[in-house]
Amino acid sequence: MRDPGEGLAPDGTIRTGADRSRIPAAFAPVIDDVIAAFDTVAGQDSSLLLYGSVATGTARAGRSDVDLIAIGTALEWCRSTARELSARYSHLCRGVEIAAASRPDTRREDDDASDDERYGDRVFLRHYCITLAGVEVAGSGPPFPGDARAARGFNGDIAQRLARWRAEPAPARSIARKTLFAAAGIVSIEDGTWTTDRGAAAGRWSERRPEDAEACALLLRWADDDSEATRAEVESVLATDGFVDRVTQRFADTIGLWQ
Repeated sequence: MRDPGEGLAPDGTIRTGADRSRIPAAFAPVIDDVIAAFDTVAGQDSSLLLYGSVATGTARAGRSDVDLIAIGTALEWCRSTARELSARYSHLCRGVEIAAASRPDTRREDDDASDDERYGDRVFLRHYCITLAGVEVAGSGPPFPGDARAARGFNGDIAQRLARWRAEPAPARSIARKTLFAAAGIVSIEDGTWTTDRGAAAGRWSERRPEDAEACALLLRWADDDSEATRAEVESVLATDGFVDRVTQRFADTIGLWQ
């Protein structure tokens, strides 16, 4: 679901609708339970973060995921807690997803300016995450510009992903989401705006490049439900000069890739 608060502020920095006050009341029981579970294992440097549609208040009961990041906790705890809460709240959300992460580097000194991945992580933490419990690591500090560097930080690994998808089978949903995320970065830079929304990216990409409209519609469907994706369709979008390849080449030319 598109975040109506996402875009560029008058000074060119990123703005989003991620805010704890916007968490829909219907999802409060899930949030309360995951915080309670986290508190039983949290260490001194642990953090629990929320992002996605629940964080921006755009989640739809029965159709949205609850997306979380647990910093400083065991991977097995993330997996077992996600399974338990997904089953408990299957009537409310498609799933509770908890990713395990290490303590992020939130420094903004110029000495690590060439590290695109870490820069993207800092942009993500500042603008797209809410700290639910533990050490505060999200939403603080000055805002980041919505520019090519931010877009590269988010998706400069698209060529690496494409090579991996060609070498090893991957869910169509993952391919679609990452590719449209990269397309959103290109659209943002070409239009002088800022969006990470898959639907907005597919729509604008199709307007600019009508020959890709069918592929955009296909990936947009896969992003929500890839149950009907065929092997032939996946191989076609991953082929040389296929849709993902075209997005990757455009990203490299317009924004640049991770070195």
